[in-house]
Amino acid sequence: MYYNDLNTSLKTQYGCKVYKLALSSGCSCPNRDGTVGYNGCIFCDGAGAFAEAGDIAAQLEAAKKRVHLKVGREAKYIAYFQSFTNTYAPAEKLRPLFIQAIAPEDIVALSVATRPDCLPDDIMELLAELNRIKPVWVELGLQTIHEETAKYIRRGYDLPVFDEAVKKLKSIGVTVIVHQILGLPGETAEMMVETSRYIGSSGADGIKLHLLHVLEGTDLADHWREGQFKTLEMEEYIDILESCLRVLPPETVIHRLTGDGAKKDLLAPLWSADKKRVLNAISAAFKRDNVVQGSYATHFPSTL
Repeated sequence: MYYNDLNTSLKTQYGCKVYKLALSSGCSCPNRDGTVGYNGCIFCDGAGAFAEAGDIAAQLEAAKKRVHLKVGREAKYIAYFQSFTNTYAPAEKLRPLFIQAIAPEDIVALSVATRPDCLPDDIMELLAELNRIKPVWVELGLQTIHEETAKYIRRGYDLPVFDEAVKKLKSIGVTVIVHQILGLPGETAEMMVETSRYIGSSGADGIKLHLLHVLEGTDLADHWREGQFKTLEMEEYIDILESCLRVLPPETVIHRLTGDGAKKDLLAPLWSADKKRVLNAISAAFKRDNVVQGSYATHFPSTL
C-alpha cells in the first residue's frame, strides 16, 4: 500500500506535524452575489457566509489554542483562508490580511481557497509577492471536468478557465491543490476517475478528494428528497477512491481522502458522520487491495 499523503510530506519537510488554522478573509463569492450566480454551488449551504475578517492575529491565536487543547503540544501551522472565495477582493484589501497571517514564526505557509475565475492580475502579483516570503498554496474548487455535471452543480466557469488558472499559478511558483467531489449526481465511476486523471496531468501539486454530502438548506437536499439521485455507499466510495489514486501520479500529494459535513445538517450519506470508522475502513481496504498511487497513471485500467 502506498499513497503520497500530506501528513508525511509535511513531516518530511518541517520535521514535525503541521496543522491548518482556519481563518476568515471576509470575502464573499461571485456565485452568491450575482456576478456569476445567486444561490452558490448546488451543494453549498453557505455556512458562515461572508464572515468579517476581524483581527487576523486574534483569529490565529484562537485557532492555535484549539489545536493546543487537542494535541497538547506546540506545533507548526499553515494559515488557511478556507471558506468561500478568498481572492474575491482587491489586492490592497487582502495584502494586509495575508501578510499578518504569515508573520508569526510558527506559520510555515499560507493556503488560500478560491475559484479559478477569481485570479486577476493584481491578485497574481500579490500571490507572487507573498510566495517570496513564505510558501503559498492556492486551492481551486474544480469538483469535476464533465460539462453537464458542472452545469448541474452551478459551478459557474468552464474547464479552460481552470486550465489557465493552474498555468498562471505554476508560472509564479505557487503550490496548486485541486478539489474533486466523488459521487456527484449522474457521474459514473469511470467519469470520476477521468477527473482525477485530468487533475493529475494538469500540473497540480495536490488533490483533495471529497465525498458528496447532502446538507440541509441546500438545493441538492431538495433533489435528494425528491429521489433524483442516491449518495454513495461506503464500499462504493472506497472502490472509486482506490481507482482515483491509481491514476494519480505518485508525486501528487493527497491532502484529503474524504470529507465530513456538519453532523447537525447532514442528511446523507449518514455513514460518513463516523469519520474514525470511515478512515479505518479506507486504510483497511487500501492494505487489502494493495493500493499503489500512480500504478495506472500512464494508462487507463480496463476495469475499475
